[in-house]
Amino acid sequence: MNYEEAMQYIHGTLKFGSKLGLERITELMELLGNPQKKLKFVHVTGTNGKGSTTAFISNILIDSGYKTGIFTSPYIQRFTERIKIDNIEIEPDELADIIELVKSKIEIMLKMGLEHPTEFEIITAAALEYFYQKNCDIVVLEVGLGGRYDSTNIIDSPEVSVITTISLDHTDKLGDTLEEIAYIKAGIIKQDSDAVVYPQPDKIMKIFRDECNKQNSFFHDVCFESLKLKEFGLEGQLFDYKDYKNLHIRLLGDHQLCNAAVAIDACEVLINKGYKIANTNIGNGIAKTAWPGRLEIINTQPLVLIDGAHNLEGGQALNAALERYFSDREKVFIVGFLRDKDYQHIMELLAGKARLIITVTPDNPRAVPSGELAEKLDRYSRNVKDGITLENGLKLALENMDSNSMICAFGSLYMIGRIREIFK
Repeated sequence: MNYEEAMQYIHGTLKFGSKLGLERITELMELLGNPQKKLKFVHVTGTNGKGSTTAFISNILIDSGYKTGIFTSPYIQRFTERIKIDNIEIEPDELADIIELVKSKIEIMLKMGLEHPTEFEIITAAALEYFYQKNCDIVVLEVGLGGRYDSTNIIDSPEVSVITTISLDHTDKLGDTLEEIAYIKAGIIKQDSDAVVYPQPDKIMKIFRDECNKQNSFFHDVCFESLKLKEFGLEGQLFDYKDYKNLHIRLLGDHQLCNAAVAIDACEVLINKGYKIANTNIGNGIAKTAWPGRLEIINTQPLVLIDGAHNLEGGQALNAALERYFSDREKVFIVGFLRDKDYQHIMELLAGKARLIITVTPDNPRAVPSGELAEKLDRYSRNVKDGITLENGLKLALENMDSNSMICAFGSLYMIGRIREIFK
């Protein structure tokens, strides 16, 4: 099996849908010899911020000298971005070999009369097998969807569970209240472990505290009161957190300071468990962290900002960043969304900031067609144009800019990844 065949096989399993539950992944991992039982993990979930928090923790561990596996989703430009060791993506031929192995075990499952694993379950199994084969010291494992019934939850108790912000997203699968979603996310808290939790409303924190009590796990409540922003600009932010002074991050937005604080607290749990992580490793790891597609400036002349804001909380973070960094610029928005996202509330919040809004259709079967999106956004802005394709939308945006304008493209990560490809 070569890389192209592996991709065809993986994407060919889309027909089995996206189903939560651990039955299929449990059988598959058993047939692989349960490689996950021979690894150590930091397990990360949340609605927003889990990707950048994963990146912060990973970079701190790498700077500390640990061989660090990193599993994230979705990808921005290349499928291999999802599986990395020390920030180096899995080689295409290595991925093909692992997928061939996983496929052989799935064929055994089918002969046993068992259900076919889903696409994400196959990718999870491949990543865990790869990290085991490469003798990773620790793996920072990002949840795909939810937590309790997500295939990454096949692992035993992690070194630390990390929970970022909770908001309404994927309500068809996770529940349509914050309490229901929090219960699903709390499922990554395991027996006799530690949980580091981003501050949330009291009713949500109670769910996480109760789960920690049930699992005899220690609850770590991150305290943002000692978080102090000192400087900010388009090159990044300088801040203090607890006894850590003059920390620099390249990522924009107040929320990224909070995500960095959560990552630091998670690493302090690791330090208490014997991991050799110095203050300099924390500073270096935070400073090295980049997270593509999140408030990322991909071009300066003209200024182009991309952001994967696809739910209301993400829209609020983008709104705050536009106020802080770009209040003096006229804005041309390029937007595209998937149908199951809360895009109307996002645009209700943001539309008034744009001189022109251009709608495009992301490359995904669940995308809202650009013409339909343009009609729906008419109520929020008097100047909405149907850009149809992304390339045409970009051309239209550039034609409607002057020296004080900027493009802000946000919404579906499928669209964001393509824009990044075009400019990079």
